[in-house]
Amino acid sequence: MSEENEEQFEEITSEEVDRVVAQLETLIESTTSENIRSYLEEAMNEVYYLVYEEEAEEEMSDEEWDSEIEASGEGEEDVSEAA
Repeated sequence: MSEENEEQFEEITSEEVDRVVAQLETLIESTTSENIRSYLEEAMNEVYYLVYEEEAEEEMSDEEWDSEIEASGEGEEDVSEAA
């Protein structure tokens, strides 16, 4: 049972996250396809927030979070059928 819990709660270091984010940034810069860049940016953000989510939340104002949500499309509603 102890081994099972260790697998569920893997510790991720900030050094590893920083390294992976830096490599993804380099890959994004060398990618010409906007679709691929979008997926890579999303992956980079997900990796970044594995360690830095709480710090980022504290640093970002409500307005910045709103614009972040709009950019990700999470805050959008489908109003096409409402008309």
